[in-house]
Amino acid sequence: MPELPEVQALVEFLDRRTRGHVVTAASLGQISALKTYAPPLSALVGGTVAGVARHGKWIDLEVVGPESLHLVLHLSRGGWVRWHDTVPTTPVRPRAGGAGGGRPTLALRVALDDGSGFDVTEAGTRKRLAVHVVHDAAEVPQVATLGVEPLSPAFTVERFAALLAARNQQVKGLLRDQGTIAGIGNAYSDEILHAARTSPFRLTKTYRDALDDVAALHRATVEVLTEAVAAASGKPAAELKDAKRRGMRVHGRTGEPCPGWDGTPCGDVVHEVSFADSSLQYCPTCQTGGTPLADRRMSRLLR
Repeated sequence: MPELPEVQALVEFLDRRTRGHVVTAASLGQISALKTYAPPLSALVGGTVAGVARHGKWIDLEVVGPESLHLVLHLSRGGWVRWHDTVPTTPVRPRAGGAGGGRPTLALRVALDDGSGFDVTEAGTRKRLAVHVVHDAAEVPQVATLGVEPLSPAFTVERFAALLAARNQQVKGLLRDQGTIAGIGNAYSDEILHAARTSPFRLTKTYRDALDDVAALHRATVEVLTEAVAAASGKPAAELKDAKRRGMRVHGRTGEPCPGWDGTPCGDVVHEVSFADSSLQYCPTCQTGGTPLADRRMSRLLR
């Protein structure tokens, strides 16, 4: 799933290529992807792209015509943006979704007045990609309820401490909660927790009297995301997925040697905990005092 760094890079990529251009076509390929009906998708045609912004993991393309509209996209797990210097002329035929075989399903195509454009596609059988056409991005409930942006000035150590103290849950779950902190998902929460040298199962209540630990986790969050944003910036959309994989220290690297939280190999290997439809990766030596986590429901590790 694209997370804050990749979505930010996609936003910058699209902004450079679409700003100031007129939308000449907006064609729906996957009926289930469109979550709104008024204004219609066709209302974007004839409008000029005023800019592209990011809200958490959401892409917000503003189109100004007779009225200001926003094409707001969430790529979910299997979605992606594919740029065309020359947009295909093959008619887009709406379909209800479904398995899609081994190829990504075309969900949306946007064409511009210089002949370029982009496709929004979705791979996999579970169709969760979301397309909204609204007058204001805040009309999308999931955007309106987003938490603090972790790379914004509002994300202070004090604010983070208050978020940790507000409830008692596993810290990995809090990092991934979009209503608490916007933009972090499964991959970067693994990376942040590894950098902070803490267990993904540590309970947030244990941070209430551990201000040094709060500061360390805050620092890891900002540093990991800042580094990832810098690494993704300027890359074309087609290269972002591979760049993300290469930048991971523990996520997706089960069984590989742990590079160490400070860049010095610790001598252990990356372990995994599997769930129904996802998994997390961590290093026992760096994060859990050398003890492997057997299962999230059985583990009582808080360090």
